[in-house]
Amino acid sequence: MSDTTVVHLMRHGEVDNPDGVLYGRRPGYHLSELGRRMADRVAEHLRDRDVAYVVSSPLERAQETAEPVAKAHGLEIATDARLLEAENVFEGKTFGVGDGALRRPGNWRHLTNPFRPSWGEPYVEQVVRMMSAIEAARDAARGHEAVAVSHQLPIWIVRSFAEKRRLWHDPRRRQCTLASLTSFTYREDRLVSVGYSEPARDLVPPHLLAGARPVKGKSKAFGA
Repeated sequence: MSDTTVVHLMRHGEVDNPDGVLYGRRPGYHLSELGRRMADRVAEHLRDRDVAYVVSSPLERAQETAEPVAKAHGLEIATDARLLEAENVFEGKTFGVGDGALRRPGNWRHLTNPFRPSWGEPYVEQVVRMMSAIEAARDAARGHEAVAVSHQLPIWIVRSFAEKRRLWHDPRRRQCTLASLTSFTYREDRLVSVGYSEPARDLVPPHLLAGARPVKGKSKAFGA
């Protein structure tokens, strides 16, 4: 058996969210038709890879993203709550540029500490649970490849940790587009590299690409 194992952290595809709310951990948010196309594209991209394990966050959008990958390899989808979206006090609110929750002074108290952050789950806690989930997927796919479907912020935070960057950051600069793959390669139990790819990049709306300028009424936050 090979001593190399790869765990691909996959961000889910686009979500049907016409009201533009920050849905966070709320149930009931499903992939849009475009999001399903993104999931199919990644499944096709991984079709010839040695994928032996598929695991997903419990949220519907993540489960639906995992389905084509699992089907392509004849696998069942495991579920791991450690892959969940980060907690956020602004769940259920709109969060656009120049509108939404940030216009209300009562919400400003949640913005006092971007280093922790004060508006949600601490970055360090996200690292701990995500690393634990990655290592569990590595062990389940030992000598092969695993796909773990999660969400933008936890993926970016654990990648930042692995690449020895600070955890606090400008959300607009996250390199973690919809349906992207952040790939952790292990030799036995040692992490040797982290890679990144965007198999469905041509399907991603321009305002949701890393580094894109925000557009009023089209927040990047709710596509987490």
